[in-house]
Amino acid sequence: MPDAEDVRRIALSLPDTTEKTAWSMPTFRVAGKMFATLPEDETSIAVRCPKEERDELVMAEPDKFWIAGHEAQFAWVRARLAALEDEEELRDILADSWRQAAPGPLVEAHPELGLPTAR
Repeated sequence: MPDAEDVRRIALSLPDTTEKTAWSMPTFRVAGKMFATLPEDETSIAVRCPKEERDELVMAEPDKFWIAGHEAQFAWVRARLAALEDEEELRDILADSWRQAAPGPLVEAHPELGLPTAR
């Protein structure tokens, strides 16, 4: 089961990622744009997710994903770390969120990370 240190290690391995504390929690940013946070007790992550995909994701795997009330108006979803299959799934989730926040030229410079799901 991935934990907060795995989140930090994987997030910081993504190109041009920095960690910054905001709202008393670790946040991870690319080109100044936040793509992941470790909220509250660090048992979950909040990541970017297009609103049109978010509801479907939550309905398909409600034990893994949910929408925090204060984030409902934004294109973010939370994932329970204990519900993730492994580090590979965590990396896929973080990379997808990174692609959504990274500038196009940076995404294009790293084709190994795939294409963004939304812009």
